Amino acid sequence: MRVLIVGAGGREHALAWRLAHDPDPPALLCAPGNPGIAEVARLAALDPADPAALLALTEREAIDLTIVGPELPLDRGVADVLRAAGRRILGPVRAAAQLECSKAFAKGFMARHGIPTARYRVCDSAFDARAVLGSGEFGFPVVLKADGLAAGKGVVIAANRDEADRAVAAAMEQRQFGDAGARLVIEECLAGPEVSFFALCDGTRAIPIASAQDHKRIFDGDQGPNTGGMGAFAPSPLLDAGLEAQVMREIVDPVLRGMRAEGTEYRGFLYAGLMLTCAGPKVIEYNVRFGDPEAQVVLPLLDGALLPILAAAADGDLGDRRITRRDAVSVGVVLAAGGYPGPVRGGAAIDGLDRAAALPDVTVFHAGTSVRDGRVVTAGGRVLTVVARAADYQAAIDRAYRAVPLIGFDGMQYRRDIGMKAVEANQS
Repeated sequence: MRVLIVGAGGREHALAWRLAHDPDPPALLCAPGNPGIAEVARLAALDPADPAALLALTEREAIDLTIVGPELPLDRGVADVLRAAGRRILGPVRAAAQLECSKAFAKGFMARHGIPTARYRVCDSAFDARAVLGSGEFGFPVVLKADGLAAGKGVVIAANRDEADRAVAAAMEQRQFGDAGARLVIEECLAGPEVSFFALCDGTRAIPIASAQDHKRIFDGDQGPNTGGMGAFAPSPLLDAGLEAQVMREIVDPVLRGMRAEGTEYRGFLYAGLMLTCAGPKVIEYNVRFGDPEAQVVLPLLDGALLPILAAAADGDLGDRRITRRDAVSVGVVLAAGGYPGPVRGGAAIDGLDRAAALPDVTVFHAGTSVRDGRVVTAGGRVLTVVARAADYQAAIDRAYRAVPLIGFDGMQYRRDIGMKAVEANQS
């Protein structure tokens, strides 16, 4: 089978790496890819958010299955274009992708279909947002979310009115997130631990993949500004079989039923960001693709042949297929460029990649890298994810942090507490 993976980050590297380890590995092409992906796939230099270019590529290369990594191509309608041309693609059509691409749509969808989530208001102006904040309806802390896509950085948890006012100004007046901040969703701040849950959907049926926990803040102890994710571990010790079944029943399956009721269907990966509250799991957000960096820690745990299951989901017929998981855990530490999550400078040479990857059960996934004069250099905020697999969390943490210091580049920063929440959860 000839497979195209769309995207250029750590998630796409993890997908390509995992499919390359299938019992019957496919011929892999990635657009546009990165230097790490180039070790297991051919690369095609094109804009992944250009549906027409991707369609032409699938036809030219006789691609059997296209797997979309990031959300932007889905928001641009790549699944609509390829399906209309009779090409097989794993990823939701644009109407279904609004579940991630518009926070206001997602909250309305959850309200219409009885999916548990936080109370909210949608504000179309800074005046309206400040009026909601001033009303005391939600109190403090309060959550403010840019409505559109903001690369994982459009969420602020404001501890007081001053912080909330600054968030409103940044999004709606200064347009820090461009048009994504033209509307704001203000919602109550839920209390409890956060868990990521992933499912694979064929339009009428969903099967669980795995759970994980992400670390969004830039500094140890969950301090500092939000990022796209500074590390993750999988599975989450907080989600047992009973709770997983509840999440499938109350949070995943209603998405498929609701989409069909509203005239579309949902095929592809579905991410549910959950808060495990005292009243049960509630949705913080949905993503319409695999998470990043969660994909890097989940995919190494999946056993058996994965590609036939993904193809079946794209065809709308999962049947009785199941995804099996190894009896192991994994921990992934993101190595970020200096200045991240603010502006960063690329071009710093990266040393030690081979030394780190040579360690047993360690894989280094590329995210923001490129090649200059024959050397791998930094080319983004999140540069690499160092992932280690082991029988228990502490062993995986130790293994990952033995590999991290073997890698170096100017300005490299990373958290030193990734995975400790899992250790603490198991001890409590």
